[in-house]
Amino acid sequence: MNIDITTLRSKNYKSRDEAFLEENLVSKEPFGQFKAWFEDACMRKEILEPNAMCLATATKDGTPSARFVLLKGYGKDGLKFYTNYGSRKAKEMEQNPRVAATFYWEVLNRSVRIEGVVEKVSEEDSVKYFHSRPVPSQIAACASYQSTPIESRDVLCEREKALEAEYMMPGKEVPKPAYWGGYIIRPNAVEFWQGQMSRLSDRIKFRKPMNGEVPDGKLLHKGDDGWVYERLSP
Repeated sequence: MNIDITTLRSKNYKSRDEAFLEENLVSKEPFGQFKAWFEDACMRKEILEPNAMCLATATKDGTPSARFVLLKGYGKDGLKFYTNYGSRKAKEMEQNPRVAATFYWEVLNRSVRIEGVVEKVSEEDSVKYFHSRPVPSQIAACASYQSTPIESRDVLCEREKALEAEYMMPGKEVPKPAYWGGYIIRPNAVEFWQGQMSRLSDRIKFRKPMNGEVPDGKLLHKGDDGWVYERLSP
């Protein structure tokens, strides 16, 4: 069966009386606004993984790649996630620390776009989070040398079986691999998007001001904590 994708349209976008206006901002800096929208997403049982975000990285020469990772912490210091330091994304972030991340919550017709610079979290932070995970997840992190070629899935299963025999017992702690840990994205721009049925969707962007830039209260507004914000055309 052929489907004409040119006719696909969302039936659940917001109506005009549900517009996302500047007066609807719960915070004049992006972290408070993100917290409000993220908690809304967490309250919706239809959204199975509200913390799933598409992380985009690029090599030193600008070749991009993107994949989904899970947000595991956020606040005014930034947004945290954890991964294998030998993975493709980790190697790209080592070459080029500029990253972008996007959340999309279809049920709410909302998306958040983040741009910033990434850095590793402390080893203590990584160890603490690693041991908060279920033991099978810890074992999986040890068994996988992420992004490296393997002959078959049997290779992973054999590694997992050997690790389970060693660590799946009371009182035995799985050591965090040296090649696994966390990152924090420190944003310099955060955009909040809300879809409209008319496609005149709402976009409010927080960013750090450019050199000498002065908010005029019309196109560019003064926010809190050194941020400015503006409405963008859809």
